[in-house]
Amino acid sequence: MTITFIGHGYVGLVTAAVFADLGNTVWVIGHTPKKIEDLKKGITPFYEPGLTEMVKKNIDAKRLLFTLDYDKSIPASEIIFIAVGTPPHKTGDAQLSTVFDVAEEVAKNLEGYTVVAVKSTVPPGTCKKVSQIIESEKPKKAEFDIASCPEFLREGSAISDTLKPDRVVIGTLNKKPEKILKELHRPIDSQFALTNLETAELIKYASNSFLATKISFANAIAKLSEVLGADGLKVLEGMGYDRRIGKEFLSPGPGYGGSCFPKDVKALIAISKDNDYSFSILEDVERVNEQAKRDIVRKTRSLLGDLRGKRIGILGLSFKPNTDDMRDAPSIDIIELIKKDGGKIIAFDPQALENAKGLIKGIDFASDVYDLAKNLDALIVITEWNDFKEVDFKKIKALMKNPIIIDGRNIYNPEKLRELGFTYLGVGR
Repeated sequence: MTITFIGHGYVGLVTAAVFADLGNTVWVIGHTPKKIEDLKKGITPFYEPGLTEMVKKNIDAKRLLFTLDYDKSIPASEIIFIAVGTPPHKTGDAQLSTVFDVAEEVAKNLEGYTVVAVKSTVPPGTCKKVSQIIESEKPKKAEFDIASCPEFLREGSAISDTLKPDRVVIGTLNKKPEKILKELHRPIDSQFALTNLETAELIKYASNSFLATKISFANAIAKLSEVLGADGLKVLEGMGYDRRIGKEFLSPGPGYGGSCFPKDVKALIAISKDNDYSFSILEDVERVNEQAKRDIVRKTRSLLGDLRGKRIGILGLSFKPNTDDMRDAPSIDIIELIKKDGGKIIAFDPQALENAKGLIKGIDFASDVYDLAKNLDALIVITEWNDFKEVDFKKIKALMKNPIIIDGRNIYNPEKLRELGFTYLGVGR
């Protein structure tokens, strides 16, 4: 098939590269000349394991093409995916102006019959609005069907998630676009969830909000375990053996972040309010998530007392490992809280340093873990990169001023560190 993705963020670029790798001719439309020129050379705008190699391979095979122009790809495409960002307004509602602007451009360039599928995360009812825009702007002879095909990629494992997703959600108004989208996804190892438009749109919000709820529940149990003298990790492990619950997303830490969970929780709360329903469970999920970040700082204070002038190392900045994404990363809020208390921050991350430098001011950055450890009063683990799990703790202890570790991800063995002379605090332990 010949298909087009509008948008070259995590969703658009990764999915486009995978479908090109499966043998399709795939166009990617962007709006920034520099990024499109870079992509034509195989230079990807973000870090994702395996993506640069896949992009270069399919550029060389002439299956993956990049352009700024709608008239080059839209007329030739059987399926068009809208995969642009929908960041939140201050109210939490999704910003949809880019989706609607793109719909107008798509409409003007349609020829023959085309399936227009919205892959962006949008509130229920958006696809029908997109359909109305296209209907009013398209050439008279052009025909189309609208569809909702939300994505469920995890940064850091986006390629495998595209090739082997838990489900492919396809929302349509009739069988014709459903059949075409199923055919496109036929080589992908998954089951289909076939629904109407509104159901498909809501599945994405419901899924991410539920996962965020599991994370906040894990943090609430961890907090309670610390108060009661229980082992919160064992409590959550015991829960996870129950197949009805499952162990994934039951790890306590400094809270969730990233491009999806915070945005989608806020959006579902806003959608509910817009329809006269108070989604109080999700409001509590947000409160617990904020408390999880404050608790990391509270633990640091409990060990150091006054933070003024103290050198505090932040190990890991990205919101999760295997990505350079700093969007809503817990590290940002934790650093700001420590700065307000007068602490001096030094930070290190294997991939996110450049992005962090544009977001976080007034701190220093280290070149590696050992550079970070020099003269520290405390070291806080925020992101569980594999790079951090096996380090020379004897060397780190010798470099630190005070051998104190606040392990926000529970990646270290407390007994071993204490035997080496570290003061250690985890989460829920």
